[in-house]
Amino acid sequence: MAHEHDTTRNDGQPKAAGASSAPAAKDGESPNGGAGAADAAGSYLRLEVGSIRMNVLVAGQGPEVLLVHGFPDTHAVWRHQIPVLVRAGYRVIAPDTRGCGDTDLSPNLRDYRLDNLVADLVALLDALAVPRVRLVGHDWGAVQGWHMAIQHPERVERYVAMSVGHPAAYAAMDLEQRLRGLYVLFFQLRGVAEAALRCADWRALRFFTGFDAEVPQWRSCLARPGRLSAGLNYYRANLAALALARRRADVTIPVHGIWSDGDRFLTEKQMRTSERYATAGWKYTRVEGANHWLQLDAPERVNELLLDCLH
Repeated sequence: MAHEHDTTRNDGQPKAAGASSAPAAKDGESPNGGAGAADAAGSYLRLEVGSIRMNVLVAGQGPEVLLVHGFPDTHAVWRHQIPVLVRAGYRVIAPDTRGCGDTDLSPNLRDYRLDNLVADLVALLDALAVPRVRLVGHDWGAVQGWHMAIQHPERVERYVAMSVGHPAAYAAMDLEQRLRGLYVLFFQLRGVAEAALRCADWRALRFFTGFDAEVPQWRSCLARPGRLSAGLNYYRANLAALALARRRADVTIPVHGIWSDGDRFLTEKQMRTSERYATAGWKYTRVEGANHWLQLDAPERVNELLLDCLH
């Protein structure tokens, strides 16, 4: 059972390359063999988004909620949230981000820079003719979400940041956060990191994540040609952006930060201190008893939080 601690401050028709109905019979698979969302009454779209074709699950009717995943995930990481949000009256947009899941790989390392990743999300909204969304991001999806909220506040009504705090709060890391983030340096070793994570039936991935239950899902996607390197390219293309984002950049929309005490990669401090940059309202929830992938490890509590902060 997950528990939480809240602190609150109050301030103030798609262009698709193809579409198919989302499967209902089999949990975890999309029509073309990749990861999918369970029991979501929606459609998988192949959208032309800038220079790539993006795989996107769109489900439900109502105000739009954009769910952005991180590494080593695909949109399937939201499989426990999508049906709940749809039943609550939201239209859920859950993409596989650049190079992940069934979205196109990009050939160059620089293609994975944050500016391009954020541009992908904005272009996705344009392709779906969606002017503004409620935004939820986890892990690298949270990093993209912070930058989108900073750069394009007119496209985001409110933002839920899961696990990762504001870029400046993360960059001002203390010793504990530096130690927890040492894996990022290992991921810079091209070829070496890939070989290490794959070896002995992905044993290093199991050790790194500490989440055996999700390894089959990750392995099914990352074993495909180019997919593991694409995921690691997020770290390689944005190392300086992660470490040096010290310039103050306020977020002028309401933000709800959520962090779990079983997160082995991120400290609570980098989320709590994000309050300094949320000038239009801040709420913080600490979820106890859940690992980094809290939407999978404590889905009922995360669903409650999302329904509360998205309305």
